[in-house]
Amino acid sequence: MNPTLTVIGAGAKGVAVAAKAAVLRDMGVDAPDVVVVERAEVGANWDAMGGWTDGQHRLGTNPEKDVGFPYRSALVRRRNAELDERMTRYSWQSYLIATGGFAEWIDRGRPAPPHHRWARYLRWVAEQIDMTVVSGDVQRISVDGERWALHTHDTVLHSDGVMITGPGQAERSILPGHPRVLSIAQFWHRAAEHERIAAERVAVIGGGETAASMLNELFRHRVSTITVISPSVTLFTRGESFFENTLFSDPTGWTGLTPAERRDAMARTDRGVFSARVQDALLADDRIRHLRGRVAHAVPRDGRIRLTLNSDRGGERLETVHGFDLVIDGSGADALWFLPLLGQDARDLIELGLGGPLAGDALCESIGYDLAVSNVSPKLFLPGLSGLTQGPGFPNLSCLGLLSDRVLGAELGAAPQRSVRSSDEHQPVR
Repeated sequence: MNPTLTVIGAGAKGVAVAAKAAVLRDMGVDAPDVVVVERAEVGANWDAMGGWTDGQHRLGTNPEKDVGFPYRSALVRRRNAELDERMTRYSWQSYLIATGGFAEWIDRGRPAPPHHRWARYLRWVAEQIDMTVVSGDVQRISVDGERWALHTHDTVLHSDGVMITGPGQAERSILPGHPRVLSIAQFWHRAAEHERIAAERVAVIGGGETAASMLNELFRHRVSTITVISPSVTLFTRGESFFENTLFSDPTGWTGLTPAERRDAMARTDRGVFSARVQDALLADDRIRHLRGRVAHAVPRDGRIRLTLNSDRGGERLETVHGFDLVIDGSGADALWFLPLLGQDARDLIELGLGGPLAGDALCESIGYDLAVSNVSPKLFLPGLSGLTQGPGFPNLSCLGLLSDRVLGAELGAAPQRSVRSSDEHQPVR
């Protein structure tokens, strides 16, 4: 029997892995059975229902960086070109051709699609490969012998490997339930319902692309000033030249860099930076301000939300208080959102592999070539934490084809996937 790989979240990463596994099986090559657990629907986080967007804003990554990009497979010796050719059948261009939109997209200058169109593309791929999707919300992850056990509301899924994806829950905020503090989901729900925001002083917490997309939306609302709060000294622009982009799509030399060099590269190109398109919009709007600091806590007082900010200036820690009429918590995705799901047996297993306490830095530093936590069996794939050790493209949409190679090239369970790894001859499995 083929081992089972369970993916939490039916987003781009889950669809990419499932698509390549399906193609491998069509080629007669052993591949794990991929099961995707999703609480809403495929691509939900790219639609208004997911809470991370209203679906109307433009994709920040080129759509050609689709589920097979960069089409440089290294899974099946002497047949990798065939594997890549078969994967092009699920490319962005193939989707447009199948849905009658290719010529118009070319004639319009190959624009970045709105988020809801990218969601439809992911659903199209999932339908084409007949992806197995289990509807449910994973509530607990435990260990059952040599396999993972994923507990949903009404079932338990056993798996030889688990891949966790997604940014977590968009409903969280620094002051839950207060009408003058909006979570990411609450903000985008208002935008999707075309509900105008009217306020004098608005604060947006966060300096990354989540906050940037919110600013792009706020330009259309009736607000007097918008203050962006982030720990960086200013609002940096994301590098988007050939040299920066290559770091994302081709991580060949990444492991040759020192940890300090890797962190510097990620800080300049990925974390806490705005795209050039958003920065151009900021330049044209004189309502935007930047305030440096980290939000320590928030309290309602005198009809406003008072934010206490901590910042370091010349080695001295400063604490300042600022009042706003409306606060939007756009501090972004939480790559460690899954930690509360881990049962004690799962935590013990991971801590044994880490050789110490379960913490974010330790997890990031432990991610191996296959994007799984090193020295942990059964495999636990955490592509969202793999940027530091394996390359900045894996946590996002920049190299989904390489991501699926790394994950499907790993050995799951007791049956090694020899034919996927490197065999010269491949016999059909069915």
